[in-house]
Amino acid sequence: MASLLTHTPRLKNDLAALLISARRRMSVRPPVKDPTTPPIPRKKVTIQALHALRQSKTPIAMLTAYDYPSALACSSSTLTDITLVGDSLAQVCLGYASTTQLTLDEMVHHAKAVARGTTHPLLIADMPFGSYHTSVSDAVANAVRLVREAGVEGVKLEGGREIVDVVKKLTEVGIPVMAHVGLLPQRHSALSGYKVQGRRVEGARRVVRDALALEEAGAFSMVVEAVPKELGRYITERVRIPTIGIGAGPWTSGQVLVFDDVMGTWSGHKAKFVRRFANMKDVRDTGVHRYAEAVRDGTFPDAEVESYAMDENEWDKFLQSEGLHVQRENGGDRA
Repeated sequence: MASLLTHTPRLKNDLAALLISARRRMSVRPPVKDPTTPPIPRKKVTIQALHALRQSKTPIAMLTAYDYPSALACSSSTLTDITLVGDSLAQVCLGYASTTQLTLDEMVHHAKAVARGTTHPLLIADMPFGSYHTSVSDAVANAVRLVREAGVEGVKLEGGREIVDVVKKLTEVGIPVMAHVGLLPQRHSALSGYKVQGRRVEGARRVVRDALALEEAGAFSMVVEAVPKELGRYITERVRIPTIGIGAGPWTSGQVLVFDDVMGTWSGHKAKFVRRFANMKDVRDTGVHRYAEAVRDGTFPDAEVESYAMDENEWDKFLQSEGLHVQRENGGDRA
């Protein structure tokens, strides 16, 4: 009993310390997630990462961009995997009738701007019509220019077995190649327009043979455009690289759309496979009209809210330096 009484003060002290420690632990609550907190930046997407997405059957999201603002928009979502500087910029940005009018200089110019605004997405650029058709050496030189000057991480080429040698050489020198089979917009004249490819047996077999040959040549991925959904699925199952569909059904490894189609700013033809995810054209046009209207009726800019002011004494001195008489607002002269 004496021993217990002897140790009672120490026990009390120990219990007090434990209670204080427990209170401290209880006060440390897990942080509440703020819905306005920006998402954690995503690591840079690599070719290896794309193959991992394919293996896990996680759909790959690719979107086109043509300038710094659209590149920022593509990078704003951590779910965007690939940003493509598409030759469709010929029509949606430059007003050309077709992609065949786009020059390599123009592509380099726009790709530079996109590169400056791209963060995590893998950056790919289309090689314009004529930049890889004359010879393998010309194709390599032009692709090198896109990588070195524009800062892209790979190039996309439209075509089938006829461009196998180009794909092989580009791969050998270390330039990643994304192939493009099915509908080839750069050859719309030869194809009698923008028509679905592979609807008949021979056409379908041709697209499949092209896809297999380009994979064998070293392409790390391929776009499959405007083919029946069954064929898009079959090609995806036959090849061992990611397939990115555009009008090729829901069973490819991923999807790509043109930025202006997604945002609803393109007023031209709307393909069957396009879904508009925003209606920015109406917002844009309304904004332009409201601005012009405010200028016309004199409500913009506001003298107080949207204008700068000068210190009154400094303004008086300025007027005097200009030899002008300083007039008081109440009608009297300022000293």
